[in-house]
Amino acid sequence: MSKKTPVTIARGDGIGPEIMDAVLHILKEAQAPLEFEEIEIGKKLYEAGHTSGISPSAWESLRRTRIFLKAPITTPQGSGYKSLNVTIRKTLGLYANVRPCVAYPPFVATRHPQMKVTIIRENEEDLYAGIEHRQTDEVTQCLKLITRPGCEKIIRYAFEYARHHGTRKITCMTKDNIMKMTDGLFHAVFNEISAEYPELEKEHLIIDIGAARLADTPERFELIVLPNLYGDILSDIAAQVAGSVGLAPSCNIGDHGAMFEAIHGSAPDIAGLNIANPSGLLLSAVMMLVHIGEAKIAEKIHNAWLKTIEDGFHTKDIFSSHSAHQCGTREFAKEIIARLGASPNKLKPVAYQDGRPASMARAAISSAPSRTARKELIGTDIFLDWKGIPPDELGAKLKTLETPSLQLKMITNRGVKVWPEGLPETFCTDHWRCRFVRTQTGSPAKSADIIELLDKLSKAGLNFIKLENLYDFDGIPGYSLGQGQ
Repeated sequence: MSKKTPVTIARGDGIGPEIMDAVLHILKEAQAPLEFEEIEIGKKLYEAGHTSGISPSAWESLRRTRIFLKAPITTPQGSGYKSLNVTIRKTLGLYANVRPCVAYPPFVATRHPQMKVTIIRENEEDLYAGIEHRQTDEVTQCLKLITRPGCEKIIRYAFEYARHHGTRKITCMTKDNIMKMTDGLFHAVFNEISAEYPELEKEHLIIDIGAARLADTPERFELIVLPNLYGDILSDIAAQVAGSVGLAPSCNIGDHGAMFEAIHGSAPDIAGLNIANPSGLLLSAVMMLVHIGEAKIAEKIHNAWLKTIEDGFHTKDIFSSHSAHQCGTREFAKEIIARLGASPNKLKPVAYQDGRPASMARAAISSAPSRTARKELIGTDIFLDWKGIPPDELGAKLKTLETPSLQLKMITNRGVKVWPEGLPETFCTDHWRCRFVRTQTGSPAKSADIIELLDKLSKAGLNFIKLENLYDFDGIPGYSLGQGQ
């Protein structure tokens, strides 16, 4: 008997315990060499005062086993509660989210029978940093953080995954026609790394047209790599277009561990009714088995699942004219167990590479050391909470507060220039970005100059709420221009 691999499991909330029981039953009958450590997470932990839905002892288990099979949880509504999924992914450095989206025609209804797309999503940064502030009566902000190391890790992972799986084409999607610096960095790193993989076809699409094409003609895509938020949204769309969100598995991969979970939620409205589909969690467990080197058992379970689907044994959510029998959660698991060792006849059987994980590439996924650029302070953007007065009056007031080293260049509101030469039609809130730049070209500004300026603004009764310094990096501006500038 092979050595058992320790795996942390959590039954979760809502339908979580039911689908986890079904999956564990199948794993046991397939003789998967696993040793389970169970932790409790989710609703009960939130209610006990753990704002992230997880206890210190649970972290100990996750860090010890480094493999986590997780059922969905319920996050309480309202402020003060953190997303457990995001917390685990970021805390354990699970930077890559992998979601295969596959059609199973005609047994699962789909408009796109040729669809087989894998979406690889950056998992730690972007807007999911969750850094938000209310700054004025009218304005809140959320910081979008994109790092070069983060881009390099996920994009190289995507290319290695593509190479390992025999993928011919990889697509990057961003919105860098608008967010030229953040999304622009992701696109630039994609271009840099793609040169190392000449055998692969590469393309970049703006996310809006890319999402439209995915919904309309998903068969044109094979592997898509995206920043965090876009990837989250697009992978759910892709799963539904393929047939059902309830069938979609996912894995979260890092250098020091991995988490496997269905992409759907806890569905408390159907909890306890024995009608939930365990397929998403089961196929996530299949990914887990491949990841830990149990490819043959993963293949055995996956093919039994395909045979069950092909034979028309379906749960309520995918029951259709091609179904033969409607199964409950427990009955569906029994049908899969009865087919262990069998393969589908019409659907394509899976064949995993023994000893090499399909859920991640074994190549070292690391980012190159960042080169230190020459960084020069050019000025500062000072954000004001200021109400009810036209931009020209604010501009006139700020001009009187300039220092010998810093002068007012422009004022924007929600990113649109409103001074000088703004248009009266532009709608303004109480949140103003006031850009001050150095007066002497070629002479770097100093922090003391900015402190002097802030002191003058404070004494004038102006409420500054934030500042962002402006830097050139090797002579290239490291900041965006205002719209209309």
